[in-house]
Amino acid sequence: MVKILSQDEIDSLINSVAGEDLSGGTFDEKPKPHDRHVRSYDFKHPCRVNKDQIRAIESLHGGFASQLGSSYSAYTRSVVDVDLIAVDQITYSEYIMSLSSPSCSYIYQMDPLAGAGIMNISTSVVFLIVDKIFGGRGKPIETERELTGIEKSIMNKVLDKTMVALEKAWEHICAIKFRISAYETNPQFLQIVAPGETVVTVTLQIKLAGSYGVMTICYPYLSLEEIISRLSIQHWADSSKKKKAGTDFEQNIRRINPINSDLSVQMIGTSITMREMLNVRVGDVICLENSVKDEFTVLIQQKPKFLGRVGYVGGKKAVNLTRVIEPVLMGEGGPK
Repeated sequence: MVKILSQDEIDSLINSVAGEDLSGGTFDEKPKPHDRHVRSYDFKHPCRVNKDQIRAIESLHGGFASQLGSSYSAYTRSVVDVDLIAVDQITYSEYIMSLSSPSCSYIYQMDPLAGAGIMNISTSVVFLIVDKIFGGRGKPIETERELTGIEKSIMNKVLDKTMVALEKAWEHICAIKFRISAYETNPQFLQIVAPGETVVTVTLQIKLAGSYGVMTICYPYLSLEEIISRLSIQHWADSSKKKKAGTDFEQNIRRINPINSDLSVQMIGTSITMREMLNVRVGDVICLENSVKDEFTVLIQQKPKFLGRVGYVGGKKAVNLTRVIEPVLMGEGGPK
């Protein structure tokens, strides 16, 4: 006869089975933690630009800040300090929300890169720059307002100088032509990419006449994507060295171009008697030991440098350089 278990017996049986493994042993009450490093990832703010690329952008814009300060100082005839504050990657919507209204924002093109970027300058700095250009003392203006037509015209010239400085900063990475295409005062109308797209923002602090302001530069990641592989400290440093070497060579060429050098052709003479020399008259022809087909020594600054053949080109005397005279090396055995 089949025995029917009570509920207490069923519970006791289940508990005894749950506390044993397949080999008859018991399970540990607490599982051992896995030796795994768990890193949080924000899917809303993906890191599409790595740290090395961020450092390269910082180095690039550090030089841009120095050059921009010098350019603004010369244009306003006063001391202007520009310092790099930060380089960040955020979403485009977050960047737009950080801008005040009314703003002084410029949309620029980056030929040959696709897309457009944004440069925003604090209105307080804009009014100071305009005031200094007009010969004022640079007194801060607290009023938040849009620029007048004259102020826009002045700032267009300032932005042209800014774009030139930005081009020089980027030339180590890529030859980019920056060009202002639009001016906007309402940040909500600055629609260059989708709100969720990643952008790289560069924040600069401008100090003028004892007052401070901020300039921000917004680069969409979609625009930088095709040259992002070049944005590394090593590539930036190598490009800078090559550019400096090329610049030094060009400067040396410009320095030596105005220098004149004496060039002459040395011919082998001949021997004549004293009687013949005393009888020499104008119009006499003296034959030298050289043939017109022979190579003559070409001297530069009285030093033999080439061999060449003489002749006429366009009715003028000329020399055709045929080969270089190798310098004589002095060693233990004398000339070689």
